[in-house]
Amino acid sequence: MLVQLSKDPLRLFDDIWSSAQQPSAPAFKVDISEDEIGFHLDAELPGIDKENIALNIEDDVLTIRAERKVETEESKKNYHRIERSSGSFSRSFNLGEMISQEGIGAEFKNGILHVTLPKAAPIKKKKEISIS
Repeated sequence: MLVQLSKDPLRLFDDIWSSAQQPSAPAFKVDISEDEIGFHLDAELPGIDKENIALNIEDDVLTIRAERKVETEESKKNYHRIERSSGSFSRSFNLGEMISQEGIGAEFKNGILHVTLPKAAPIKKKKEISIS
């Protein structure tokens, strides 16, 4: 299924699957904030090792992938309830033209992935045309 991504700045950071059928809850929670320098995305990834997180950008779409592995030594226990999910999961966000992709940085500390997305210089779409 193809999803058309909007270039509308009001849809910046929209989860690209928000219009498609998706589970009732996202794979992990994110907070997105903005300051004069750029945007900041904080993703909650508790219980996941840094080595099991991948961050990619393709065609103005930021994708965060993570994998939480099942602890094999605890699989022999007789569980009464298992609420923590395991396996691979991801979320993708539309970045649009407002982000300078060259300056993106990421840091992982205490189960939070902090992604810094610097603002791009405004693109001037105005051009003067000479009349002959």
